[in-house]
Amino acid sequence: FALGPAGVIREVTDAGLLGRGGAAFPTGRKWQATASQADHPHYLVCNADESEPGTFKDRVLMEGDPFALIEAMTIAGYAIGAHQGFLYLRGEYPRALGLLENAIASARARGLLGEDVLGQGYAFDIEIRRGAGAYICGEETAIFNSIEGYRGEPRTKPPFPVEKGLFGKPTAVNNVETLVNVLPILNGRTEETKLFCLSGNVARPGIYELPFGVTLRELIELAGPPDRMRAVLLGGAAGSFVRPDELDIPLTFEGTRAAGTTLGSGVVLVLDDTVELPRVLLRIAEFFRDESCGQCVPCRVGTVRQEEALHRIKDRTGADAAGDIALLREVGAAMRDASICGLGQTAWNAVESAIDRLGAYE
Repeated sequence: FALGPAGVIREVTDAGLLGRGGAAFPTGRKWQATASQADHPHYLVCNADESEPGTFKDRVLMEGDPFALIEAMTIAGYAIGAHQGFLYLRGEYPRALGLLENAIASARARGLLGEDVLGQGYAFDIEIRRGAGAYICGEETAIFNSIEGYRGEPRTKPPFPVEKGLFGKPTAVNNVETLVNVLPILNGRTEETKLFCLSGNVARPGIYELPFGVTLRELIELAGPPDRMRAVLLGGAAGSFVRPDELDIPLTFEGTRAAGTTLGSGVVLVLDDTVELPRVLLRIAEFFRDESCGQCVPCRVGTVRQEEALHRIKDRTGADAAGDIALLREVGAAMRDASICGLGQTAWNAVESAIDRLGAYE
């Protein structure tokens, strides 16, 4: 409150906080763009849907310290000039739901939410909306449709959410991990850390919090690597594979981009040589086919064609698979270029990287 809304935005901008849901968009710039819109009211949406396979960091944050998220949402709402926040919570998180409902009720009772936050004349409240298990509702505009009671489908952009978002009003959408990182920034801590979700063939799967810039090798060493590593999937189903000889990639948004992969939401899935790669790719393709909302043709048809081709070549290699691999490339390029949202645009990433980097069907 002493800093004022502009001061809060300046602190977050100067700290260089980037979105932690996968897109890595500068948080301060998003807040500034929302705050500067003349149209009112403004809204804040916390994306707690966390439906990327292999991701569980937001659940741990919400269950471990629900008050941190409520405080961060209140600060974000104050900065962008919003008086209402919506917390869009993954439907499969009943424990987080109970803890958050309790924390919101406690905050209201103590004057930390409501008509007059801390006696400063600022009104802000939070409403929890539960998702119904749709992966697509992790996309920022599909969240708006879902909250408004419509089918969970992405909207075309522009207009962007900061101009016309929830209920057609200026809206800032932030991931849980992005928001809780606002608190150390305003408390003067500068070192940025990232939460990584390790799973697969490691001795100690779980959440690891490490400074940006550690290498993939250092992270996997902490979790206990397998004896014979086959590959690592970075970024979840929408991410891409890296080989065991590429483990010195620095885990920053820039470092992973330079290496031709993605940090995404922080998923690190380690696979050893007992895993049948064609079966993993088929499972990913089935997931995207199921989760496509069907609104646009490239994704609705492309995800089905991708799965069909992977079914045909699941036991084939070399020349026997060449025709379907050429088809996969064509379908993948069409999905990436013509789909209206990130689901279709990234549905081919893991398959492409497995073919090109890992030689999955050679």
